[in-house]
Amino acid sequence: MDKRINYILVIDTETANTIDCPLVYDIGGVVTDRQGRIYESFSFAISDIFVFEPELMSSAYYASKIPAYRADIAACRRDCKSFKNARTYILSLINRYHITTVAAYNAAFDRDALNNTLRWLSKSKLRWFFPYGIEFMCIWNMACQTLCQRPTYRDFCEKYNFTSNRAGDPNAKNYSTSAETVYRYLTLSPRYEEEHRGYDDVLIEIAIMKRCFETHMAMPNGTGIRRNCWQSVKRTV
Repeated sequence: MDKRINYILVIDTETANTIDCPLVYDIGGVVTDRQGRIYESFSFAISDIFVFEPELMSSAYYASKIPAYRADIAACRRDCKSFKNARTYILSLINRYHITTVAAYNAAFDRDALNNTLRWLSKSKLRWFFPYGIEFMCIWNMACQTLCQRPTYRDFCEKYNFTSNRAGDPNAKNYSTSAETVYRYLTLSPRYEEEHRGYDDVLIEIAIMKRCFETHMAMPNGTGIRRNCWQSVKRTV
């Protein structure tokens, strides 16, 4: 570990239950830096939800991916841990690398989902997943201020009908700013589809974060959570 490096933990979660009460069944993460170098990574299926809440899992938005998770676990490509043990591992990474910043594409959702799951499983005896003082960096907010402001991004979205709300809506007021759309733009791969599995999606989020920093564009709204950041990516046609 190099003490001169400001390490960042990038995470992504997949959840079951409702959008208002999400419960994490998959969390992936990578210890990285502003240049996108990978120092350590993890991918956990959360047994409390994935194994012991089959009814919740059957109604999960990406329930069709459950067989792939099981295959990964059987082949030791993914660990299945209790939420408690997964949190202990993540906190140990934060301590070992002296991490002060946790990033995600929609950081508010991932932060809230982890807090909600912790409270649900501990019956509110524990309330905050991350240590006090951790700063949250929202890659979505960063992308909306940099990459998504480029004329080439807007041209790309117009060409392939990547607009907000309903794809291709001629009356849409905003362009799509999802991680999937931004990564499509960066790779010029309009047919790319997110895996919607924690670790896999973390990798594209790191790529987007790296490119945001490389633009050297000003971010007047900062790098923290800004829930309405997408509203700044207006259509002009």
